[in-house]
Amino acid sequence: MQIADYALIGDCCTSALLSREGSIDWLCWPRFDSAACFAALLGTRENGHWLIAPTHSRRIERRYCPGTLVVETEFATDEGSVKLIDFMPIGQATTQIVRIVAGQSGRVAMKMEFVVRFDYGKTVPWIRRLEDNTGVCAIAGPHMVVLRSPVPLEGKNLTTVSQFVVNEGERFAFVLAHGPSHLSVPEAVDAESALNSTTAYWRKWSNILDDNIRWHDAIERSLLTLKALTYAPTGSIVAAPTTSLPEHVGGIRNWDYRYCWIRDATLTLLILMEAGHYEEADAWRRWLSRAVAGSPEQLQIMYGIGGERMLEEWEISWLRGFKNSVPVRIGNAASHQLQIDVYGELMDALYQARKGGLPNDEAAWAIQVSLLKHLETLWRQPDEGIWEIRGKRQHFTHSKVMAWVAFDRAIKSIDQFNLKGPRDRWIRIRGEIHADVCERGFDAKRNTFVQSYGTPFLDASLLQIPLIGFLPHDDPRVKGTIAAVEKELMVDGLVRRYLTHEVEDGLPAGEGVFLPCSFWLVDNYILQGRHDEACALFERLLSLCNDVGLLSEEYDPQARELRGNFPQAFSHTALIHTALNLSTQGGFARKRRQ
Repeated sequence: MQIADYALIGDCCTSALLSREGSIDWLCWPRFDSAACFAALLGTRENGHWLIAPTHSRRIERRYCPGTLVVETEFATDEGSVKLIDFMPIGQATTQIVRIVAGQSGRVAMKMEFVVRFDYGKTVPWIRRLEDNTGVCAIAGPHMVVLRSPVPLEGKNLTTVSQFVVNEGERFAFVLAHGPSHLSVPEAVDAESALNSTTAYWRKWSNILDDNIRWHDAIERSLLTLKALTYAPTGSIVAAPTTSLPEHVGGIRNWDYRYCWIRDATLTLLILMEAGHYEEADAWRRWLSRAVAGSPEQLQIMYGIGGERMLEEWEISWLRGFKNSVPVRIGNAASHQLQIDVYGELMDALYQARKGGLPNDEAAWAIQVSLLKHLETLWRQPDEGIWEIRGKRQHFTHSKVMAWVAFDRAIKSIDQFNLKGPRDRWIRIRGEIHADVCERGFDAKRNTFVQSYGTPFLDASLLQIPLIGFLPHDDPRVKGTIAAVEKELMVDGLVRRYLTHEVEDGLPAGEGVFLPCSFWLVDNYILQGRHDEACALFERLLSLCNDVGLLSEEYDPQARELRGNFPQAFSHTALIHTALNLSTQGGFARKRRQ
């Protein structure tokens, strides 16, 4: 299996990855960050999967029902064809998965395999039949899942299996529900009514996007993906629903992304507000304010979906990893890193929220003033930077630029919203940071900014300099940096973060191209008036989406495969941002700098 072979279904509490062959190979229940009960994605089928498919298929085609998170997979066989409809109902008391097998033509022999393994594929549950003989219940410790089936089930080698036949016009509904083992067996939803209500929910949510906007389908699918990665009870948005999908097959750059990064805040807010989803934008903003509340010295770069801070990293020994890429990690040690750029992202996000008209949050400004007081001295320190290196700290140019953003947005907040703060002092510090970056982060001989002070290395994060307003797009230093990135960091027309074989980042060399970086280059092309190049690169990036419009974190140009955790919120926010930029000839990007 390839990463691109998967589609996403979800209910805004958790999500599942569904393969082209009709197998659910990844599911964490009941939350995104819960232990997986289907973990075949990172192991083998014995680590948990749920397959429904014909015994023999000749052709497989799939799609999302337009404007929804409902997946339809059509299987053609020599005897006929069937459609498999997969979705997770919205707004239920317990999270559930519904799978409807619909006979399209002929008479098709089907098979079902159900292997549930709690605790990331390790714990084998006790399976018993339901009293009404409509399915089975699997229990181990606190965990319980209930599978209701319209066809007889039997146990074979620790697997629940069934073989059945679907005729044209027949519809069989399988429903899987989750619940705590100390409570009663959860009731199943009515599959057909749940399909109708879930389809209606997603279409109502996505329908506010202008039908006439260019690249409508790609923008809509990316917005739906962001919504699917939202944890509705708190308003947080996970970076991805997976852990440890490798940036390089066989490498160790495998990380847990089922958490919420402060770094994603500004673009996410801008995009949600631009698309008219103010409720989600406000919920995300409020989650940000709650998560970062506390001592300024303890600001983290990421938090759990409820705002949790303890995200200790450990490794799973019993999973072999995707394509044997180990380790499989749970938790993320980067949560304890110092990454100064997040101060800028946070201040920018809260500034954009005020500018966008979200309801006033009086507590947020008090938190901001406290954080800026800490940043007044902190910005001079080395840190781990945007790419979360696991080597020694450095004076990363991007981190300093984002510290400048923090004070810049605070000054604008005072000027535009009548807020109280030490404006003159912040203006002085903003100037000091700007001068420091231009002196120590710029290589005059090569006419380019560099990754960190005193090094010759390039970094794609430098493409952010004109996008956030640190320097204008037509500044010779900006033009020189873009030219250097094109010359040194591009491979097969796409942009790498940096050269891992040159930079000491504490990890073995090797990774794909980081997709948001290429979108940043498109944004720069737009600002420079290089419209044809911008459109060409953007269309190339769109071509990297899988058949249902999803992107991962990275792409391997040699293997021509998606890499990294999937689907990736950062990639989809970058896609939307760039599409809106192209549609408005850079007007959307200017909103962030103003």
